Amino acid sequence: MAITSEQSQQQQEPEKEGNTFPGAAYAKAVLQPAYDNAKQHLLEPMLAIHKAHLIMLREQGLLQREDAELMAKALLQLDTGKLSTGTYSGKFEDLFFEVEHLLLELSEQASGNLHMARSRNDMGIAIYRIVLREKLAAAITQAQALHEELHSFAVRHAETIMIAHTHTQQAQPTTVGHYIAAVTDSLSRDIRRLKAAYEGCNLSSLGAAALTTSAFPISRERVAELLSFDGLIENSYDAVSGADYVGEIVSAVQLAAINLGRFAQELLLWCMQEFAIARVAAPYVQISSIMPQKRNPVSIEHVRSLLSSAAGDAQTVLSMIHNTPFGDIVDTEDDLQPYAWRSLGTLESVYRLLSKVIATLEINEGVLRERAANSYATVTELADTLVREEGLSFRAAHSIVSKLVTLAAERGVSVADLNLASLNEAAAAAGHNQPVKLSAESLRKALDPEHFVRIRTLRGGPAPSELRRALDSQSLRQAELKRWLEANDQKRQKALKQLDLILNEWLAESSNPE
Repeated sequence: MAITSEQSQQQQEPEKEGNTFPGAAYAKAVLQPAYDNAKQHLLEPMLAIHKAHLIMLREQGLLQREDAELMAKALLQLDTGKLSTGTYSGKFEDLFFEVEHLLLELSEQASGNLHMARSRNDMGIAIYRIVLREKLAAAITQAQALHEELHSFAVRHAETIMIAHTHTQQAQPTTVGHYIAAVTDSLSRDIRRLKAAYEGCNLSSLGAAALTTSAFPISRERVAELLSFDGLIENSYDAVSGADYVGEIVSAVQLAAINLGRFAQELLLWCMQEFAIARVAAPYVQISSIMPQKRNPVSIEHVRSLLSSAAGDAQTVLSMIHNTPFGDIVDTEDDLQPYAWRSLGTLESVYRLLSKVIATLEINEGVLRERAANSYATVTELADTLVREEGLSFRAAHSIVSKLVTLAAERGVSVADLNLASLNEAAAAAGHNQPVKLSAESLRKALDPEHFVRIRTLRGGPAPSELRRALDSQSLRQAELKRWLEANDQKRQKALKQLDLILNEWLAESSNPE
């Protein structure tokens, strides 16, 4: 049988692997993707850690002044632009060793001591934590922006009557504002979990070294302070072995994506002509290639699918952590971190998009009000009224009203046509021996959806007065979150700038001795 050129090429592949590191297949499958991710995401935090470690070593008296200044000069002169656009050549195992090689050249070999009391284990975990805290902060910021838009939307629609559903069936009147306030409360909890994940992530592993710390008298606390960590991972073994910090992050992302996805699905239903509740603004709809009448709310469809993607990437991280040995897992983390970054990035972009959609979303208040007025969704209040004014047990009142609705449905009678005669007929059919004494006005009010909503003033209820109180409380909580976000952003930015300031001060002092 003749051998094709493709088969011949495949047969020759093993010869191209070579006998030295790295094998072509290994480089293509693992090292090249890891290098590309590192230069995009890990380079800046890697250099920040180099700078912080250098500052600490000098402050602890572990480096000669001249060597420390040579290292500082090398770090400040390193061409990060060239590194960030480079390609993997196989000359170095990874970006870490390439940077180390360049620093040795730039520092006249003085940076050979920069790795004193440090391992790629504790350094790698610290890098990942720095990257993740930035991506978490970005996601939380956009979640906060979405919360603000939803909150404003709820305020605008605090008195917009709508029918709420249970089991997909009309249940009771509420307001659009009350419904959206439930969404914002859910989003608040998602934000709280993301914030807790940030706090769990923002701890320093540095100083743990390979896993047992070091005999050199370094200061773990000083490095943590310089890099704007909130504290240390106390146990050095845990510092390089624990993976729950990223597990906590993706668990929060996964739940946030699931929660928001449920709301997105409801929005799509609202946009159906059969529901006719919501209209998405022109910038966020697309047309059909063949049907001229179509206004497809594809922005919300993408929100729904992207949230599924975020949840899926988060689950991938958890699956990759499962059954990973309790020890140094930096290599495993090279593979799983991109999924965590992508899940956070997707969630952030969805928050941003949905906030714009909500800001311009139109609600058909007339249709909602008309449906509520023509619905039997108010009859829970009629049963409650019979309890209050007739002294019936709730179960007896429920039986009478249930019979009333059944008879009306059989006869095609609308809720507007119900009267005291039909109520008494239902009472008799339900076994109630005496006619009810309810007034016509009481019956009218009991079947009025606005009255239904207005009197439900219990904490958490839909009454506009209670809803506004709840929304005011939300505003206070979100203002506190906003202050936390701003304070942490400023703290991180200040810390990174301070690293370069300290190094430049060293060099300035050296060039201008007293």
